[in-house]
Amino acid sequence: MTMIQCISPVDGSVYAERPAMSAAQAQEAIGRARQAQKAWARRPLEERVQLVLRGVARLNEMVDEVVPELAWMMGRPVRYGGEFRGFNERSNYVASVAAEALAPLHIEDSASFERRIEREPHGVVFVVAPWNYPYMTAINTIAPALMAGNTVVLKHAAQTLLVGERMARAFVEAGVPQDVFQNVFLDHATTAVLIAEGLFNFINFTGSVEGGRAIERAAAGTFTGIGLELGGKDPGYVMEDADLDAAVDTLMDGATFNSGQCCCGIERIYVHESLYDAFVEKSVAWVSNYKLGNPLDPETTLGPMAHKRFADTVREQINQAVAQGARPLVDPKLFPADDGGAYLAPQVLVDVDHSMEIMRQETFGPAVGIMKVRSDDEAISLMNDSKYGLTASLWTQDPERAGRIGRDIETGTVFMNRADYLDPALVWTGVKQTGRGGSLSLLGFHNLTRPKSYHLKKVTK
Repeated sequence: MTMIQCISPVDGSVYAERPAMSAAQAQEAIGRARQAQKAWARRPLEERVQLVLRGVARLNEMVDEVVPELAWMMGRPVRYGGEFRGFNERSNYVASVAAEALAPLHIEDSASFERRIEREPHGVVFVVAPWNYPYMTAINTIAPALMAGNTVVLKHAAQTLLVGERMARAFVEAGVPQDVFQNVFLDHATTAVLIAEGLFNFINFTGSVEGGRAIERAAAGTFTGIGLELGGKDPGYVMEDADLDAAVDTLMDGATFNSGQCCCGIERIYVHESLYDAFVEKSVAWVSNYKLGNPLDPETTLGPMAHKRFADTVREQINQAVAQGARPLVDPKLFPADDGGAYLAPQVLVDVDHSMEIMRQETFGPAVGIMKVRSDDEAISLMNDSKYGLTASLWTQDPERAGRIGRDIETGTVFMNRADYLDPALVWTGVKQTGRGGSLSLLGFHNLTRPKSYHLKKVTK
């Protein structure tokens, strides 16, 4: 029997483990989900919406268990209170627009014809969720999928092993039928087999580029719909008219919060030459104020990375950049908790360029490179010099300029004077190797349903 383990970054211990399901056990669970789906879809929309919101509320009641559990599993300090703010905001928003998003499109209703397009649920939706924001990323798909009439099978990352179990428990306790929302523990090989057998009607995956490729390979020839949110290397651009202090505060937070393990975290920054020196000085001071330590300590502001191997990747990128001429500006002596393992001090690097991995490859840790630029054209060229495209953060007092630059950036979302935020009213999507499809907003419902046309002739002649 294969055991799936969560190794805690807090102390390296096995925090939780569960037996992986066999292919036969998983097939049985998916079969139950399929059998339950039609009856679930026949329930009134408002009933489904309210049951989902009750599940959200029930999970909120578990806050005292969820917050320290997250700290143990992936290292986020307890002082930040888990993910309930974003979790609730996203759930409430999709609930508020569900009726509009799923409403039929009426083309004709005359004495002779009724013609309309309806949104029909796919059936069984498979959600493969990541560890970095395990509740918020999962609810992006789970809430609208259930509201739209799908059943959901959830597989969570091993690093946050208990999240799926807790979510399914909360929703079932709130009244969602057990077969409608199921959590499963699967190894990669069994997951690939289930996908290849075409057992799911839609798959949503959030994770690495290689993970996305594995999903696509497994699904090849099944014609299963797939939504992918993969890697990122999100840029910030600080123009000469930016509010300097606001830019430093937001971009440094975006680069280092959650130990830099954010899908839309800031990973590279371009600053106009007139503000460059001041921006760098203030950024180093900002980052140096972190307290790195045990995430269960309420005084800790920066916890360990989720796993030692993730921290090793960041250290390797920093060391390579320094060997190529980059300068690290944050004094490591300020962070005695950096143990060479999962606990990693934040870093700001200058004298960087795009020959260095830290400016081109996903870092996913609390380190950021800053480059000086002389013009919008130079900044646009550098921002687009990436195989990823999730968000870009523009800092200026001029919305027209931001819009003009935004149209030239290859990205899914353009921010002005903010960063590292997911607005549930706007579709969350990416380009290039960041993935395809989109979640949340009205369009998110469309990805979780399919159009079905009705052409009804009322007369026989």
